[in-house]
Amino acid sequence: MPRRSRITIPGIPLHVIQRGNNRSACFHAESDYRLYLALLRELCDLYECSVHAYVLMTNHVHLLVTPERSDGMSCVMKRLGQRYVQYVNRRYPRTGSLWEGRFRSSMIDSHEYGLTCQRYIELNPVRAGMVAHPGDYPWSSYRANAWGEPSDLVVPGPEFLSLGEDDRQRREHYCALFEMALTAGELDALREAANGSFALGTPAFIDRLESRFHRRLVRGKPGRPAKQREA
Repeated sequence: MPRRSRITIPGIPLHVIQRGNNRSACFHAESDYRLYLALLRELCDLYECSVHAYVLMTNHVHLLVTPERSDGMSCVMKRLGQRYVQYVNRRYPRTGSLWEGRFRSSMIDSHEYGLTCQRYIELNPVRAGMVAHPGDYPWSSYRANAWGEPSDLVVPGPEFLSLGEDDRQRREHYCALFEMALTAGELDALREAANGSFALGTPAFIDRLESRFHRRLVRGKPGRPAKQREA
């Protein structure tokens, strides 16, 4: 069965997931995380992509990125995968695939789900039971977004900038968002969209994209379509 072609629109954020092959570890030492982030920054600069949020888990990666080129994110992930895998194979002598096939991505309606997606990404270590607070995990964008920790990778998105008139207000309001847990519905929607490479947003957002590309961008209902009644 042919794989679905990836749809990317300049200016629309993407929630990107890449997992280790067979859920195996992709990062083993602090230097691995640092190199991955350095490569990500270099390639996002080269291919005009802005990273709003990220988390590097032991065996997978989440990113929230706005590409300014239709091929930007694909170029970033292809080059990043090649260079990082070469490094890992040399450092830990190994062969074979590191990643589980292609990266997965979903277009995000930033006005409706941008900050929700950021919280989902930065709360991954908490949901995994690795830390009690997202600020305790060093390999995510939380400290940059919430605490103003200097970062040459993280670029605030428009929804983050709308949280306040200055950086202090924005960080205070951003931290307050993490006092509320994500609902089961929000978690399911984000996971389903990313894993299925669907779009996530309001009905108007989905309709606009489906009309443009003439293809379904949300999961269909299971079972056969209902037959129309005879007149």
